[in-house]
Amino acid sequence: MRLLMGVLLVSLLMGLPRPATAAPEPLGAWPLDPAPEIVRGFEPPPSPYASGHRGVDLAGAPGQVVLAALPGTVGFAGSIGGKPVVTVLHGARRTTYEPVVASVEPGQQVAAGDVLGRLVLTDSHCFPGACLHWGLIEDSGDGEVYVDPLTLVGGGPVRLLPLWRDEPVTQRLPWTPLLERWRPLTDFLV
Repeated sequence: MRLLMGVLLVSLLMGLPRPATAAPEPLGAWPLDPAPEIVRGFEPPPSPYASGHRGVDLAGAPGQVVLAALPGTVGFAGSIGGKPVVTVLHGARRTTYEPVVASVEPGQQVAAGDVLGRLVLTDSHCFPGACLHWGLIEDSGDGEVYVDPLTLVGGGPVRLLPLWRDEPVTQRLPWTPLLERWRPLTDFLV
């Protein structure tokens, strides 16, 4: 009987759901210090050549130091279409930083938090303010996909699911202030 109870208890315990594990630690570091305000978030395009916002804009100051978000190798440090850009390679992905006047050179190894250059006001997405356009790209060539760089620092999209699957059971009426709904008891005499 004890053996049967033991087997039953073990099988019940194995069927219980596992406790939730903590979210993984962020992989990277913020490219601006202190952690900046997000001026514009990631808005991926519906197709590779459609319009969208393929990174995030982070509020900064002209001349502010820009840091590497992940360790890697500087892949590009120069001008693209007149805009100063730094790109750091991290295996199958790369991070981009613009408009940044580089203090690093292509091929240079950098650690997370190393200085890449300085933020400039000209060519800023936020002109007349200064902001860093920070991007994250996975793969290369035809398989290239833009990803939300905030995922590197524990941010990124939050997906909350409703408690119901379709529509709620009861419809909510629009909110009106209490005094607008209240009528004196003598209103029926009028």
